[in-house]
Amino acid sequence: MGENKGILWSDRKRILGLPITFTKYELDEERLTIRRGLLTSTVDETLLYRILDIKMSRTLGQKIFGVGTIHLYSADRTDQHLDLESISRPDEVRKQLSRLVEKARMEKRMAGREMYGTADMDIMEDIDGMD
Repeated sequence: MGENKGILWSDRKRILGLPITFTKYELDEERLTIRRGLLTSTVDETLLYRILDIKMSRTLGQKIFGVGTIHLYSADRTDQHLDLESISRPDEVRKQLSRLVEKARMEKRMAGREMYGTADMDIMEDIDGMD
């Protein structure tokens, strides 16, 4: 699946089922990396243990072309919502992500409720800072 050692999965955002965009997704044991752009590029990394929820959606057009979008919600302040847009085999990727997130949480000895508490505290700090 992956090109480099340590990469468990990689794909590109697809248009009409073809990987012709400059958005690339990579997944390893500890993090999800999203690389965007050609002339100006950005790299977003999210540690897997910080992911709170995973959702998958597929429009009719995505179903026709065999792709789907995975929505990730995390406790990361800068990337609270990430989308893996129009990727191939989205259900397999969702299941793999779910297993890796649970594994990462167990290795860090973190429960979901601890992560939710962290996210709530960040939100409360933001609200308090607005006063």
